[in-house]
Amino acid sequence: MNNEEDSAMTMLRERMIEDMNLAGLSKGTQGVYLRAVKLLVKRYRKAPDRITEEEVRQYLIDLRDKEQLALGTFLPRYYGLRFLYVRCLGWDWALFTKKKSASRVRSGCPGHTATRSAAAFWPRCGTRDIAFAFR
Repeated sequence: MNNEEDSAMTMLRERMIEDMNLAGLSKGTQGVYLRAVKLLVKRYRKAPDRITEEEVRQYLIDLRDKEQLALGTFLPRYYGLRFLYVRCLGWDWALFTKKKSASRVRSGCPGHTATRSAAAFWPRCGTRDIAFAFR
């Protein structure tokens, strides 16, 4: 990267910090988000605004599949990149903005819709229904 790209990246970093402050994110979260962007830039060796949606998508797939990051490590990186591309740059990438389709989850207990926790689920079912759910 040349001096012009370094200057642009510094300005983008400052903009991201300002936007995170405006969003009320804690210093810890800000550090995690900035590190997520830094790691992406390190991989592609170019400014984040020159990285394509497909490159970011492939990077996230590699984090999940090749590096096998735990969900608790993966999600902050995803959210950091999403913050940069959607909130700071205002890019409408499907990778970060498309809605996931909502579908009803069916429970193993006949006649009942899914509940949020197993503790709430089990008391509603009889013994016969619980045995059926494990078949």
